Amino acid sequence: MPHTPGTIVLINPKLEMSSMAVEFVAVDRDTPALFPPSVQEYVPEKHLARFVVEIVDQLDLSHLVAAYCGTGSKPYHPAMLVALLFYGYATGVLSSRKLAQASYDSIAFRFICANTHPDHRTIADFRKRFLGELEALFVEILLIAQAMGVLKLGTVSLDGTKIEANASKHKALSWEHANRIEAQLKEEVAELMRLAEQADSKALPEQMDIPLELERREQRLEVIAAAKEEIAARAQERFEREQAEYERKRAKREAYENETGKKPRGQEPKAPTPGARAKDQVNLTDEESRIMPTASGGFEQTYNAQAGVDIATHLIVEEHVTQHTNDKQEVAPAVERLGSLPEQLGEVAVLLADTGYHSEANIESCQAVGIEPLIPPNRDGHNLPLAERFADDPAPPKHPGPVQAMEHRLRTKAGRALYAKRKSTVETVFGIIKHVQGFRQFLLRGLRAVQGEWALVCIGWNLKRLFALNG
Repeated sequence: MPHTPGTIVLINPKLEMSSMAVEFVAVDRDTPALFPPSVQEYVPEKHLARFVVEIVDQLDLSHLVAAYCGTGSKPYHPAMLVALLFYGYATGVLSSRKLAQASYDSIAFRFICANTHPDHRTIADFRKRFLGELEALFVEILLIAQAMGVLKLGTVSLDGTKIEANASKHKALSWEHANRIEAQLKEEVAELMRLAEQADSKALPEQMDIPLELERREQRLEVIAAAKEEIAARAQERFEREQAEYERKRAKREAYENETGKKPRGQEPKAPTPGARAKDQVNLTDEESRIMPTASGGFEQTYNAQAGVDIATHLIVEEHVTQHTNDKQEVAPAVERLGSLPEQLGEVAVLLADTGYHSEANIESCQAVGIEPLIPPNRDGHNLPLAERFADDPAPPKHPGPVQAMEHRLRTKAGRALYAKRKSTVETVFGIIKHVQGFRQFLLRGLRAVQGEWALVCIGWNLKRLFALNG
């Protein structure tokens, strides 16, 4: 039915009759605006999109601007693309295609893009090209938080979570299976060569193209050879690491025996065996990812993403990604990264971590740089007995070593109260990142790329958190 601009057309006549006595707000989709709308009218004054743009405007992006040579068509300004990525990772719009579509569909993204519409290839190329530079902005944002009077380092809670790689675990090739398939393919190549020699005197099977079949198997043999080489290299690294640990244990036992004249308790350490094992494997899609056990009880192709969270603000102040399944090896890199933060952020006084991080070496490495570790050797049960909960603090041990001193602190009321804050900080952050921001799988492949992407995820969280802390 034709209608003039400014009128409301009701599809259902009954609705028109029932609403005659009520004056509704006009729903006018046809009358053009008298003046062009401004993007400043799109979102409220207190909106995360505005906050992200304001933060990005304070960042030093001169190195990104200088990277454009000035030839060809006009590029999008790096500040706009940085804000687009930051807001996307903060709100769970992660892929370049969804970000490009959001520039049409979402008012907040239209505000950030100022009514422009970068295509998905532009967004993906920008993220890939400047991933390292974007990762470096993580610390700049922490400095802004400090300048806002929000962040002052003190106690940091460290934990890790498994994030799925952009690869299927079914694309993993084990050492045992690789050898079996390699032997089968070599037999098939020999058989094809024999058939080729008999081609003049004996008819070949119908539709068999010997050159094509040979080429296909040669390509697969090259892939398998590369996979076996990678597996062997990893096995050698593992052997060297286990050999160093074996020699350290032997030296410790010998030193104890020489000092006391007594034989150390426990079994003799077992020397490691060199070479690849049958179950050692590599993923053919993302060879730098690893098969790891997950909290659900299964195994997935993942990376181990680590985060150190300031317990006062819940801001992530340290982040890195590792290929190690076990968290014991992650205290040293975390402490190193915390120590490299700018001085104006303050100094970390206490590091909280769960049982998976406990080792004598980790405790000593923390204390060596002036950080007090609270890393329990065993899991504590829930719902402590009433008498134990309100018992007086135990007497400190005489001449305690680093481990004994830490374990005593964990048995005091103050130590238990401080350690109890671990779960409500870093695990809360991981829960929101996975369930609210929707980040459960890396989009990029390779350790270096996923490290940069994890930094973007942590920046997205920090911007959301800063926005909340800023009121």
